[in-house]
Amino acid sequence: MNKNLTLVCLIYLACLVWPTLSVAQQRPIPVVSPEILADNSVIFRLRAPNAKSVRLIGTWLKDLRNTVEVPRNDSTLFEVKVGPLPADMYEYRFIVDGIPLLDPSNNVVTRDGSIFENRLILPGAQTQLYDVQAVPHGTLSAVWYPSPTIGMDRRMEIYTPPGYEKSGKKYPVLYLFHGGGGDEEGWISRGRTNYILDNLIAAGKALPVIVVMTNGVPNVAAAPGERPAFAKATAGEPVGIQSMTTGKFETTLINDVIPYVEANYRVLADPAHRAIAGLSMGGYHTQQITNANPGTFGYIGVMSMGVFDGPMARNYNKEEHIKQLQALKQANPKLYWIACGKDDFLYEGVTRLRALYDQIGLSYTYRESEGGHTWVNWRLYLAELAPMLFR
Repeated sequence: MNKNLTLVCLIYLACLVWPTLSVAQQRPIPVVSPEILADNSVIFRLRAPNAKSVRLIGTWLKDLRNTVEVPRNDSTLFEVKVGPLPADMYEYRFIVDGIPLLDPSNNVVTRDGSIFENRLILPGAQTQLYDVQAVPHGTLSAVWYPSPTIGMDRRMEIYTPPGYEKSGKKYPVLYLFHGGGGDEEGWISRGRTNYILDNLIAAGKALPVIVVMTNGVPNVAAAPGERPAFAKATAGEPVGIQSMTTGKFETTLINDVIPYVEANYRVLADPAHRAIAGLSMGGYHTQQITNANPGTFGYIGVMSMGVFDGPMARNYNKEEHIKQLQALKQANPKLYWIACGKDDFLYEGVTRLRALYDQIGLSYTYRESEGGHTWVNWRLYLAELAPMLFR
């Protein structure tokens, strides 16, 4: 049989067979999701032919207990339009028949502790701070250090500014803490810390600074996937947020982390060139560390955390708290910065914290923003706090 006849036969057979293939056997038309429109509205799509219900949750929502219904467009595709939204970076995921699901059409995923979500960046002035720009970039390193206080080697992320390796200069340091359930990668994956600093430094809005991002969970060595695979937790040790309120993290920060950084990096090792800040549970750690060590840090930032005296607060003593704050007042930090969203579920605690500071005369700067307890606010706060440091 000649080649032309063979080709004709194959085409004929294909025409006979292809129409009989099921929809599932055919290559589906690619789904575009998310699709950003000119006005910063966004269309989210999900192909889920067997789903009964699809909903959408995203950090543009003031209350993350709310979700958006995604109606069925045709027999297989669910689709919804959201916005227009302000230019910002958001995270989102679908909920299919009650089960959280990443958007399979979006390969950009962020992680904060056990929470995985898709990333969405909408163009605008604010997101230029969070995006990769054509500017000099700092170096981000995962650093293992000994922690005799806890009894294990532990891991932290350290950002050194552009030119650090060759400059020979000494730099100020910002110690930056994640929230409850997170780890040392949170301020990188969702916080965009290295890009925010790159862009602010390049624009002359922030001074070059070393940023140390620690793991605030004292009974683990590192983020999941980085810690020893078969490490066992000590019997009877608290887990979750309870483990973060034992006081061990605060002790290891002072006894282990700061000495390691000051011995291994070119830093200006004095209070005027030492800053500390954290979000949520990291804001609690910031308060605990600065209250117990007045005069150690010249710059203090508390994000989305107020008076922590609930059931998980260990041995909270208001009189002792006030005594510590009086000593901190005498130390006179150059900046004590508090920030919280109007819809944050910890807003009341922040209001009580400010009232307590007003009562004893501890000076602070307060920043109140829209929105709730989300990374939309915490990225914004870092972008606003960094230019205030070490001036």
